Amino acid sequence: MHARTTLWLKNKATGCFVQRYGSRFVFSGTSALSGRKTDMSQGQGQDPTGQDQDQVTGMVCLESDLQDGQMKEVEVDEQKILLVRTQGLYSAVGSKCSHYGAPLIKGALVGDRVRCPFHGACFNIKTGDIEEYPGLDCLPSYKVKVEDGKVYVSVNKKSLKLYKRVKDMSCRVSGVRHTILLIGGGPASLLCAETLRQNRYEGRIVMVTRDTLPPIDKPKLSKAMHLESVSLLLRPTDFFQQHDIELWMQKEAVSVNPVEKTVKLNDGSLHYYDQLLISTGCRARPLSCPGSELEGVRILQSYEDAKEIHQSCVGKKAVVVGASFIGMEVASYLADKAASVAMVGNGSYPFERSLGPEIGKMTMQMLEESKVKFYMNDGVVEIIGENGKVKEVVLKSGAVVETDVVIAGIGVIPNSDFLKESQVEVDSRKAVIIDKFMRTNIPNVFGAGDVTSFPLTIRKDQRVNIGHWQLASAHGRVAALNMLQKQIKIDSVPFFWTVLLGKSVRYTGYGEGYTEIIFKGKVEERKFLAFYIKDDQVVAAASLMFDPAVARLAEMMSNGLVITKAQAQSDDLSWLQM
Repeated sequence: MHARTTLWLKNKATGCFVQRYGSRFVFSGTSALSGRKTDMSQGQGQDPTGQDQDQVTGMVCLESDLQDGQMKEVEVDEQKILLVRTQGLYSAVGSKCSHYGAPLIKGALVGDRVRCPFHGACFNIKTGDIEEYPGLDCLPSYKVKVEDGKVYVSVNKKSLKLYKRVKDMSCRVSGVRHTILLIGGGPASLLCAETLRQNRYEGRIVMVTRDTLPPIDKPKLSKAMHLESVSLLLRPTDFFQQHDIELWMQKEAVSVNPVEKTVKLNDGSLHYYDQLLISTGCRARPLSCPGSELEGVRILQSYEDAKEIHQSCVGKKAVVVGASFIGMEVASYLADKAASVAMVGNGSYPFERSLGPEIGKMTMQMLEESKVKFYMNDGVVEIIGENGKVKEVVLKSGAVVETDVVIAGIGVIPNSDFLKESQVEVDSRKAVIIDKFMRTNIPNVFGAGDVTSFPLTIRKDQRVNIGHWQLASAHGRVAALNMLQKQIKIDSVPFFWTVLLGKSVRYTGYGEGYTEIIFKGKVEERKFLAFYIKDDQVVAAASLMFDPAVARLAEMMSNGLVITKAQAQSDDLSWLQM
């Protein structure tokens, strides 16, 4: 589990790649606070004096500097390291979240794991392993020793500048005929494939996606629409080759036959599986009004969509339909690029149902300050064109808005149509019904991600459909473990974020049906923490410029703690520092 530089070596017998980390092995990244010299490594690479030539060691603090439950960012040879003390033990891991590099010193430490303050990823502070998403990789962990009241941390010289670590994975073994077929190219499929290989699955893995690219960081599409595809890739193409994960792009499942254990693709080919994952996600709901077929009417679904929206809107007039997360992020992105941006929403304020009117009003004011014009409590009745191209949008209120481009962000539809004849059970919204083990009603057919409806632990197993990147990732991992008969339940706490004009609102929990919002700080000053109350309990929270409150609340919920309305009402928030 040490930080190290990875070497890829090809096994001539199997044709697969394996990782080598040198000859030095480290058992642990923790050291008992005994006051004695504690060396937890063994192997080669030491000179006759006992000094490890491959390591650089620094005295980072006194043993008494940290109490249990405290963290400190320290440096060894200019490498920033997160030093943690829990239950009488010191441990050291990488200081940056492996997702987007956020400083973990600003995060929430609860028990043996630290949660990123920005997007909610969690890491074990003893091993560095990632335990909650988003992100794919673990943190490097470092050797710690305590001697004469001083704390020392050792870092491998070859990995001084690395801040994340890829878990060791197996490859396919010749002669193993078992096949797992993953339908979908998003985070659920990717995490499922990686988890299978991390747990030494030696069969065939096939990932089928309609996309033109390997799995990408899709949340960026609405926040930074100009990015090149290479900067969006979650893994480079050769990663899949190295781990024998077959990636079939621009292919789509059209039917599933659970009796024969086959999937038919849009090219007419038929493919056998032993186990199947349905992780096809959702598609953007298109506008259905007259004129919606005109050139210039767009939805945001893929990398190509994002690129086209960016190119067609620069210096042009744009209308965004739908004042929720995708629509608001697109309007925010275009605010300083389009000639004008108009937002059409069917409520009084953006995010009104999910975040409440107060926060919705604040976000509306933020975008208005950037010249976005809002048409709320309104809707599109017709799009008028000229020479086949968009010219005007006619609203229910009678207003007519000139525009060159119309972008629809009006919700999503689960991609489950291909299951119609399969007997796989879906709900009234066509979401695939799964249990806490990611199993559908059909043996050896699993579901994961946005396409599913699943029991949510923090809501007493209420069945929900949640389109969060973090949850899709967790679903993929749990599906893989249960394919391998590990009997692991999904218990993740929902966590998501939205970015508007450089400001990030963070959210955790599940607030549907909330009856009251209790605020700390002031929404109008754009610095607040909001508690969503239902049945006298906090069921969700949102914040702006109030880190790491939401991260800590997510950890408390994850540990099964009930947060009461009285706690939320109290002026004393010391309970939030637990």
